[in-house]
Amino acid sequence: RILQEALTNAARHGEGGAEVEISFEPSALELRVWNSTRDDVEHDAGHGLIGMRERAVLLGGTLDAGASNGGFRIRARLPYGEDIA
Repeated sequence: RILQEALTNAARHGEGGAEVEISFEPSALELRVWNSTRDDVEHDAGHGLIGMRERAVLLGGTLDAGASNGGFRIRARLPYGEDIA
């Protein structure tokens, strides 16, 4: 659901496509999404970002989001296995 919302935001507020990277580490999955944004986009904490952050926290993870190098990035880290709180 986090990836779906990140891509929805990229389509709604971005210019063109989005870059997605998923990494499986020994105890966590890391998801990164980056997209370029239009100049008129405000980078505020809308409901989509709040929902993504809440989902990550419910799973014992973290979510960082913000403007980055002319675009917007989201990084979620979600533990699995024995590291789940």
